[in-house]
Amino acid sequence: MQKDQLFTRRRMLLAGAAALGAAGTAGIVVAAGGEETGRTAAAPVAGPQARQALKPSAFRLQPLTGDAPPRAAPRRLKVRDEPVLRISGRGRRMVLTFDDGPNPEYTPHILDTLAKYRVRAMFFVCGECVVENRELLARMADEGHVVGNHTWTHPLLTELDRHEIRSEMESTSDAIEDAYGQRPQWFRAPYGAWNRAAFQLGAQMGMEPMAWTVDTTDWMEPGTDTIVDRVESGAAPGVVVLSHDAGGDRTQTVRAIREWLPYLIDSGYHLTVPARRA
Repeated sequence: MQKDQLFTRRRMLLAGAAALGAAGTAGIVVAAGGEETGRTAAAPVAGPQARQALKPSAFRLQPLTGDAPPRAAPRRLKVRDEPVLRISGRGRRMVLTFDDGPNPEYTPHILDTLAKYRVRAMFFVCGECVVENRELLARMADEGHVVGNHTWTHPLLTELDRHEIRSEMESTSDAIEDAYGQRPQWFRAPYGAWNRAAFQLGAQMGMEPMAWTVDTTDWMEPGTDTIVDRVESGAAPGVVVLSHDAGGDRTQTVRAIREWLPYLIDSGYHLTVPARRA
């Protein structure tokens, strides 16, 4: 499938699945049913030390050679029935999330803006993008951002069998660990389309499921002003904002964040990320 056809299909799927998907750290991350996932603590600190990136060709051969040291098994989590949709706690706290990257054209500009305002965010990355842009994950680690798993090829999980879903998730976690320095503790289903297998496999791999409460709809390229308005009008304590740093032309996203981020800060919001579990 050609890239433009893939983007068109992705937009159609997102439009149909939006209803399925529609903490410097403190507060409690809670799921849709109101259950706590864990309390946060401590002031913002630098992220994990990223490992030296492998050449893309070396990574693609690695699963076949069997020469790599065995990876530590993650701590299994309780299997959830719903993804995390918001955060709770004292104060005006929000979480900023970016999907589908990293992308060498747009992600650096978003990272620059976040660094300018000393804000940390979450990046849900695709494995096929990670292997070509490992230096961007290293930068995310250095600047204290949280990196989550968004599968390898961004498929609709409800159309895959359990083995295929495991492969998409596990290979992406491996790539993140190699480039970022730690395995991801968060997972987001592409298109916000969850199924039981995704919840179960994510828990087995030590990842909590995260969705969102405010969709900027930047994937539709509605215009910079529209994106800004959706973030500013949707801002509220506990909100998780969905944006994208890849998957299409994200020029509007890059421009919009330069407007809405200082607005949120001036409005008294604290942009935060979940604390890492031990």
